[in-house]
Amino acid sequence: MGDDPEKYNRHSIRMKGYDYSLPGAYFVTLISFHTEYLFGEVKNGELLQSDIRGLIKDCWMGLPIFFEHIRLDEQVLMPNHLHGIIIIDTALGKGEAFSDIEPIEVEAESENASPLRPRGTQPGLLGAIIQNFKSVSTRMANKRYFEPGNKIWQRDYYERIIRNERELNAIRQYIRDNPLNWDLDSENPMR
Repeated sequence: MGDDPEKYNRHSIRMKGYDYSLPGAYFVTLISFHTEYLFGEVKNGELLQSDIRGLIKDCWMGLPIFFEHIRLDEQVLMPNHLHGIIIIDTALGKGEAFSDIEPIEVEAESENASPLRPRGTQPGLLGAIIQNFKSVSTRMANKRYFEPGNKIWQRDYYERIIRNERELNAIRQYIRDNPLNWDLDSENPMR
């Protein structure tokens, strides 16, 4: 694997100690594998429809069917990435991720925790929602358009906890403007 073990050690980009099952709004970006233009193209600021584009959008829009505790807000599927806002709801209203207060610390695992305890994404977390979307959309795209085993998405995703209404509105506008800014954005999906 090489001389530098840190080079191959994946580090989480999530906010340390934050509970991603908390109610609130989250801005996520998923990037296609090797940033390939898999989901169509943009001409003159307009997104052109393609079959795979429709399939990916249908998978995204279907998330609330399987995760009843979420709502989808603004989203855009660009040729090589998807930007979207996921709102984790409760009947009580806005939660921690949508407020101006600091995130609560999650209790560290006990030293006596069983090493045999199953690992993986816990249900209800933002990560479980994204993991499900990427898995289902990849399987469906491979079944219809590619071959089994093809990768559609990069391994991780980017997220931002939306802390207030002003930030939410700014991100909504950013998402709406994304196709118009494609010439600037096409080299760097995180712009």
